[in-house]
Amino acid sequence: MMFAVAMTFIDQTIVSIAAPDIVSELGLSGSGMQWVINAYLLSLAAFFALGGRLADLLGPRRIVIVGTLVFVISSVLCGCVPKGDAALTWLIIFRATQGLGAAMLFPAALAVVVAVFPVERRGRALALFFGLTGALTALGPLLGGWLTSWTWRAIFWVNVPVAIIALILTAFAHISDRRRPESLDVKGAVLIAVGMGASVLGFQQASAWGWDSVATWACIVGGLAVLYVFCRYELRTRHPLVNLAVFRDRAFTVDSLVLFFAMLAFVPLFFFASVYAQVSLSASPNQAALYLLYFFVGFAIASQWGGRILDKRGARPAMKTGCVVGAVGFALWAGKLTDLSMHDQWPYAALAGAGIGFILAPASTDAVNRAINASYGEVTGITQTVRNYAASVGMAVFGTMLTHTMTDKVVDTLQERGVSSATANSVARDVTEAVTGNADARTPTGDSPAATAMRDAMSSIRMDFAEANQWVFYGMAIALGIGFLCALRHPGGAGTQTAADESANAPAPQAPSPSPSPTSPASPTSPTSPKG
Repeated sequence: MMFAVAMTFIDQTIVSIAAPDIVSELGLSGSGMQWVINAYLLSLAAFFALGGRLADLLGPRRIVIVGTLVFVISSVLCGCVPKGDAALTWLIIFRATQGLGAAMLFPAALAVVVAVFPVERRGRALALFFGLTGALTALGPLLGGWLTSWTWRAIFWVNVPVAIIALILTAFAHISDRRRPESLDVKGAVLIAVGMGASVLGFQQASAWGWDSVATWACIVGGLAVLYVFCRYELRTRHPLVNLAVFRDRAFTVDSLVLFFAMLAFVPLFFFASVYAQVSLSASPNQAALYLLYFFVGFAIASQWGGRILDKRGARPAMKTGCVVGAVGFALWAGKLTDLSMHDQWPYAALAGAGIGFILAPASTDAVNRAINASYGEVTGITQTVRNYAASVGMAVFGTMLTHTMTDKVVDTLQERGVSSATANSVARDVTEAVTGNADARTPTGDSPAATAMRDAMSSIRMDFAEANQWVFYGMAIALGIGFLCALRHPGGAGTQTAADESANAPAPQAPSPSPSPTSPASPTSPTSPKG
């Protein structure tokens, strides 16, 4: 199951490294490229709850297979995007269907993992599952840099052999399916998809429409209103898409909030840091991948450390430590961006990565362990919806912040070189749109005052981009600071279900064997939500 979900995690980050090459070859705008990345994250967020529910109704094994097929077919089609006016629409559509496949695959795979481990071994198993699959995002930048040197289309085609092996392993695992005789909440699925799509659209387009635009706030407020209607509807539905009763557990609610604020920084970081490396540091895609590797060195070490803290003391200490370490790391990293030296930044990048590493596996595992009167598919659907919605919002908000700041700085740079205000504003918008999605260093040609000023200002514009990214990284530090305040509200303790809940709610175990069932009443238990 870890092999099956590997490609879904790698795809959250691999496109960021290839973004400049994709923009250059297909002629996309910077905002358009952000939508190519955001379409995957938004689709994940919108359909994760549906994927978890389908795993319960139709059986996790079947949904793992269907999700894998949807994902890999969409990957092939993304790699076959034609040049021309239809390129952006093509990429966004099939990136969204990629997200749909991943949203079906992940909760079903996790339900299988939960079913085959007894209660006393589940904490370590889930910590390993979340820690290792989270660390697989590190392969995205490295693999992306290597494949992009051949062709950027290979970043999508590489999923084909991974999917084939995953399907073979799934067949050999002999996983049994166990279904729930309940109906699917179609209205709920539509409401959550519309609500999330509209709200993220508003955040994303704020850079183009402006924060004073009626359309911007109509999308944001309208989307949030639809999500409110979704929650009210789910509370009245007999078989809801999302069992909101799990939020009655304070620890589960805190876990979800901490994950939300951590993910505001985690996935968007790959896009902003990789483009910063290629624009401000003049790095190649491979060098940008190594730049991000500093972050993952800290992440990998802290993930294992956080798992041990979870086993011994529960999720609360790990989450508090992670939020503090991450906030300090991002803040110090932001301060070093204007040094324009990759090697001077590695300690702070590693510190930021360690903060995220302390948070993700413990918070995700603790949330799943607190599944009360709900299936693991439903609970995973909730936590992953929160995580991916946060990543989408982070991409949109930080992208808007970067665009506005960069535009203002380029206007000032050009005006200092004698360019008129109107021309400076027009050129600045073009430069910002190009530089936020395209890292090449081509200088403008021509003899116009704007082109001459641009040639003279290229080094200053690289510094402008570094300064604009400082605001983004400081924003990520603030997000983790808010996460720390949320972590303080966690009641502590280890959240494990009773065996009765286990047998009632767990999905199908693996193929029958003479050994006792891992979810039998004889399994050791501990009370749910113990006092901290």
